[in-house]
Amino acid sequence: MWDFFGFCNTQINMSLLSGLFGKEKKDSLDHGLQKSKESFFGRLGKVIAGKSSVDDEILDNLEEILISSDVGVDTTLKIIKRIQERVARDKYWGTSELDKLLKEEVSALLSETDNVLENDFETPTGIKPYVLMVVGVNGVGKTTTIGKLSAQFKKKGKSVVLGAADTFRAAAVEQLILWGERIGVPVISKGMNTDPSAVAFEAVQKGIEVGADVIIIDTAGRLHTKINLMGELSKIKRSIEKVLPGAPHDVLLVLDGSTGQNAVIQAREFTKATEVTCLAITKLDGTAKGGVVIGISDEFKIPVKYIGVGEKVDDLQVFNKVEFVDSLFRKS
Repeated sequence: MWDFFGFCNTQINMSLLSGLFGKEKKDSLDHGLQKSKESFFGRLGKVIAGKSSVDDEILDNLEEILISSDVGVDTTLKIIKRIQERVARDKYWGTSELDKLLKEEVSALLSETDNVLENDFETPTGIKPYVLMVVGVNGVGKTTTIGKLSAQFKKKGKSVVLGAADTFRAAAVEQLILWGERIGVPVISKGMNTDPSAVAFEAVQKGIEVGADVIIIDTAGRLHTKINLMGELSKIKRSIEKVLPGAPHDVLLVLDGSTGQNAVIQAREFTKATEVTCLAITKLDGTAKGGVVIGISDEFKIPVKYIGVGEKVDDLQVFNKVEFVDSLFRKS
C-alpha cells in the first residue's frame, strides 16, 4: 500500500511527479486550478501577515476563507477541528507551516479513488462491454464530458458506442451525434421526444453486437421533480439490465464546479434519485471555487473519477488526489 501521508509529509519531488503523471497533464492541472489557488492563498496571506503562530484569530479567518472557497461548512469545520487538535497537541505551529498543515488535512479528507496513481482511462478488468450511465442537470457539460471521455477511451485503443438518451432536448441529441462524427464513434439515436429507455436498450444491444469495449448512455438532466427523475432513471437502468445483467456498471454524475454550492445541492438530489457510483467535476479552470471538489468528496464519499480543467479533450483528466492537492497548494 502506497504511503500517501508519508509522501505528503516530505518535500514533493516535482520531477518524480512529472514522470509519474506526464508533464503536459500536470501543467494543464496547474493552470486549471490557478484561479482557485490565487484566490485562496491571496486571502490566506493577508490573514497570516504579521503573525508568528497559529492562533484562534487565524483559525477563525481560515474558516471563513474555506467556506467562501466553497469547501462547505461541514467539511470546513472538520478541517478546522483537526488543525486545532494538532496545534494543541504539538503546542506550536508557525504560520509558515500552516499551508503544510492544511495540505495534509485536505489530503486526509479526499475520498480514496481506485488506482490513485493510475493516469490512464481504463475500464474495469474482466468487464466487456463496460456500460456507463451519465447523469446531471442541463448545462453542466454532461454531453461534452461524454464526448471527451469517448475520445480518451478511443486513444487507449478501446471501441466505444454512445446512446443519445437525453431525448427531451434536441440540442443534446445533436451535440452527441456531432461528437460521434468528430471522433469516429457510433451514436444510437431515435431523435427527440422518444423513449429514453428504448434508446438505452438499443445502444447496449448494438454495443454487444459489435463487440464494443465501452458503452456510454447520455440521460436527461431534469430536476423539476425528484419523483419523475427517479422514475425515469430507474426505467433506463432496468432497460439496460434486460440486455446486459449487472449493467450499468457505473453511474457517473457530472457536476459544474464553477457553480460552487449549487453543485453540492445537485449531488444531493441525484444521489437520492439514483445510485451514483462516481463523479465528474467540470469547468474548474474558469472558477475560484475549486474547493468544492474537497467538500463534495468529503460529504458524499463517492469517488471523484474525472475533472475538467480546460476546453481541450485532454483537459478531461482522471482525478488523482495527489496531483490535485499538489497543484492546489503549490506556490507559483
